[in-house]
Amino acid sequence: MPSFRDILSQVRAEIREVDPVEAEAMLAGAALLDVREADEYAQGAIPGAIHLPRGSLELQVESRLPDKDRPVVIYCAGGVRSALAAKALQDLGYVDVVSMAGGFNRWKDEGRSWGAPRVLDADQRNRYHRHLLLPEIGEAGQQRLLDSRVLLLGAGGLGSPAALYLAAAGVGTLGIVDMDVVDASNLQRQVLHNIDRIGERKVDSAKKTLVALNPDVNVVTHDVRVGADNIVELFEGYDLVVDGTDNFPTRYLVNDASLLTRTPVVHGSIFRFEGQVTVFKPYDSACYRCLVPEPPPPELAPSCAEAGVLGVLCGIIGSLEAVEAVKVLLGLGESLAGRLMAYDALEQSFRTFKVRRDPSCPACGDNAGPIVIAEYDQLCMPHALVPAS
Repeated sequence: MPSFRDILSQVRAEIREVDPVEAEAMLAGAALLDVREADEYAQGAIPGAIHLPRGSLELQVESRLPDKDRPVVIYCAGGVRSALAAKALQDLGYVDVVSMAGGFNRWKDEGRSWGAPRVLDADQRNRYHRHLLLPEIGEAGQQRLLDSRVLLLGAGGLGSPAALYLAAAGVGTLGIVDMDVVDASNLQRQVLHNIDRIGERKVDSAKKTLVALNPDVNVVTHDVRVGADNIVELFEGYDLVVDGTDNFPTRYLVNDASLLTRTPVVHGSIFRFEGQVTVFKPYDSACYRCLVPEPPPPELAPSCAEAGVLGVLCGIIGSLEAVEAVKVLLGLGESLAGRLMAYDALEQSFRTFKVRRDPSCPACGDNAGPIVIAEYDQLCMPHALVPAS
């Protein structure tokens, strides 16, 4: 029966080992893989290294390093685990894999560049474990979420589910804008609040719920009416805006502030049993004025208070807004920028429409004048859904 030393000797005969000098010379074109445990990695690592503990290597490496033709330099603490990892990668079809002899200890002793990486603490690793399993997110993506700042316009039907899922996802700063108080009629759909908080300021109620859900999240309350006098300042403090407003004047104001500050907006709207979601990326996709050049007459756009709304619908559309927000923050997948998704709860159907930038749009078109932030209260009374047709 061969001993571990015998197995290690055989492995080293089948792989290529390089010293730190050679490893450093390879880094311009190679992936650098650290196969130590999390506590070792947290104490110091080579800049730019991908951390993947040896115990998870075979399970996760193909999603973390999909290009098997790219050279890979592997290191551990002293060169043993990295040798075994190099053999495992060769067996998985990686064509150019080397193990760094002496590992991180030798690298550090020779005075080469290293540092203590920013890592999630034990509680965070447990809380966001399902995110960390996704190679598209991982620890780097989770840290990006924790560094992100999202402004939610409204703590109502759409803002409630969006805020709950963004807080649960670990978006580090959530701004909540709302100047209303909790009413019993809100509770059919506004799940941030409860019966004990009737009469309480909505922003205060929202903060209590979100902080209780995830103490990592800094909830900033803005108990103000969004207007021409404050919207630019509000937007400038955030990376992205989730729009849960329910009237044309505010939506046009949001659009203009988005273009002026170049802040992406995830937009949602609801009406009775139908909802819509899209993303506005300033000057990269259609803006709200491209989609709705002029508001319909008030009688054709009744508010939810007048026409009603299915409470569960708010959860669906608000959750879709949260998905789009996370995708935009992390650069994942294909956002709804340039597309409008329409949902019909009665048919249980989704339809997606292309929305192109209008070259003659007065806000973002080729010959558009300077953006002027102004009130639009004269346009029409509150409404909910913008028809897709």
